[in-house]
Amino acid sequence: MANTDSSTGALPPGISAAQFDQALAKFRALLGPDLVLTDEEQIAPYTKIMVAEETEKHMPGAVVLATTVEQVQGILKICNEFRTPVWPISTGRNFGYGSAAPARAGTIILDLKKMNKIIEVDPVLGTALVEPGVTYQQLHDYLSENNIPLWLSCPAPSAIAGPLGNTVDRGVGYTPYGEHFLMQCGMEVVLADGEVLRTGMGSVPNSNSWQVFKWGYGPYLDGIFTQSNYGVVTKMGMWLMPAPPAYKPFSIRYEKDEDIDLIVETLRPLRIAQVIPNAMVFANVMWEAATIIPRSKYYDGKGVTPDSALEEIKAREGIGAWNVYAALYGTPEQIEVNWAIVKNAVEASGKGRIITQEEAGDTEPFKYRAALMKGDMTLQEFGLYRWRGGGGSMWFAPVSVAKGSETVAQMNLAKAILNEHGLDYVAEFIVGMRDLHHVVDVLFDRSDPEETQRAHACFSKLLTEFGKRGYAVYRVNTAFMDQAADLYGPTKRAIDQKIKRALDPNGILAPGKSGIDI
Repeated sequence: MANTDSSTGALPPGISAAQFDQALAKFRALLGPDLVLTDEEQIAPYTKIMVAEETEKHMPGAVVLATTVEQVQGILKICNEFRTPVWPISTGRNFGYGSAAPARAGTIILDLKKMNKIIEVDPVLGTALVEPGVTYQQLHDYLSENNIPLWLSCPAPSAIAGPLGNTVDRGVGYTPYGEHFLMQCGMEVVLADGEVLRTGMGSVPNSNSWQVFKWGYGPYLDGIFTQSNYGVVTKMGMWLMPAPPAYKPFSIRYEKDEDIDLIVETLRPLRIAQVIPNAMVFANVMWEAATIIPRSKYYDGKGVTPDSALEEIKAREGIGAWNVYAALYGTPEQIEVNWAIVKNAVEASGKGRIITQEEAGDTEPFKYRAALMKGDMTLQEFGLYRWRGGGGSMWFAPVSVAKGSETVAQMNLAKAILNEHGLDYVAEFIVGMRDLHHVVDVLFDRSDPEETQRAHACFSKLLTEFGKRGYAVYRVNTAFMDQAADLYGPTKRAIDQKIKRALDPNGILAPGKSGIDI
């Protein structure tokens, strides 16, 4: 039962307990008592973080759940009245980037999971319009149940995540539609003052092109509502991929760490030419192993996993030092032509063993990778959190150009910093198009205060040392948003703040998100 007095969460900064109780009373009057969560037991699911900081630093003041746009407007009105900060979430499954918890203690969480309508799917144009609480699993089931031959593009923890939340945080997937913000078209946004903005063609009365033409007229606005705290996105249009007549996933296994240079140089031209139309993943031995086995199967000691254990894993589990995943899409004739190009390129390079679905069968991790690359649901990659155990995870994801010359030095630098702090280099490179994402999962034991402290220092050093070399992350967890923002320079931060002051003068929306404050 909802607490009808004060909250057991943290107080918002500058707000007295009496003032906060008044705000909570107004939330209950607007939403009903069951949609205002204040008891410790009710708030607990929103406090489960994986970052290397104390839970208290991210303790929410309360949780409110909206079911309509009008309720979102009403919530923001109350937040403005009492100067109470509010942190909007959709599904709250942003593991490794901060989960559902706010960046700062005392912030009220605005949970939008009950706004979960699939408003429209156009099977002819391949478009969808969804609310924040819609999950990939829900949308996948809708397409299946209605025999609509469209594919989703989803992140690795697909089933429980949602397309709106993933897209506005500029997440990615593994089909040819994997650059999710590129495939977004039209937003409805509740601004801090309660005004409702429809971007693009959505602001035209009776328009039928909201989900097909991104740009509208005048300045393009959708981008400022991604990775920001300028508004609450309550609807989003997206483009879905027509199911191809044929699909051919494949893997290429390489035996040496230093092969990563050759891998990028061999396959990047095929990606740019659209011979390989989806983002290519190059996963290292520990990333692959973590999705199928615990580390303790081969090494049960403390600190860095020794090379001898990794060699044993490679030999016994059939895993390469680097494991490439990509796919071909189209008619059987198109795939046959492109498959010959891929095989010739790999053979000409002199390294790499190609593995097809026929050879791999139902074995993991090939099976879940093949599912991801066609937009099917999987949670297999959560095996990463079993590798060391202890519930600690922070994703470090610097971006550079897709050239082999970028890879070996980055790999050696990241590995050295992680090993210095007693942690493993669990990583993958992803070639999106011309960009190269170097994704490292900093895994640690949150139940061990000393290891948590080391993990925090490690992540900070990764940001610093990569930043010195011109590499910055494209997303980051809630513990390091300010440090990541600093990498982009004072002018960028100043402009972010100017926009914030203009759209949210009371600074109520997600303070600290992406390092942005008033």
